[in-house]
Amino acid sequence: MDEYRAEVKELQIGQTIRQLRQKQRLTLQDLSQLTELSKPLLSQIENDQVIPPLATLLRIAKALKVPLQTFFEEEDNTQKCLVVRAGDSTRMHRRPAHGGSPQPYYYNSLAYGKKHKHMEPFLVEFDPARTEECQPVRHPGEEFFYIIEGQVQLNHGGETYILDAGDSVYWDSNEPHSLKALGDKIARGIAVLYTKN
Repeated sequence: MDEYRAEVKELQIGQTIRQLRQKQRLTLQDLSQLTELSKPLLSQIENDQVIPPLATLLRIAKALKVPLQTFFEEEDNTQKCLVVRAGDSTRMHRRPAHGGSPQPYYYNSLAYGKKHKHMEPFLVEFDPARTEECQPVRHPGEEFFYIIEGQVQLNHGGETYILDAGDSVYWDSNEPHSLKALGDKIARGIAVLYTKN
């Protein structure tokens, strides 16, 4: 647990959110109304007690009128080319649920530290032991997902798609969508998000 908390604090997502909120003279109540997220959850996020799911981060980014990558970049990094080595797994974090229960997948930013990105690439790992339904999310932008291994179910709009290793899918994020693993094997894939604020 201590190791997990140390990793959460390392990202400093909560600190970044608080700084942006205060800079815009918004209260937690204001941010709660803009994002439709509870004040207790936002407080936990700002205090680095939990790492928010990507969908929650997208809501916060939209409310604060900043790109999603704001939460995954370093202030002094102006590199034009960023290499993330395979052995660098320190950015892998599990998504805690709002109520503290496990979520069905992990994500790892593949371009952590790169400023001014127009895309946000992630390595996503789905835990087949956590097959509870995710609530569909929607946000401005587009997404691309390539399945490396395992089997994943994508619900998009009113359609359901079963994706196997080697399959890829590109979708409009404005439509409600959710992803989950199928079967009893780990599913892994590369997700690339392009968000519009």
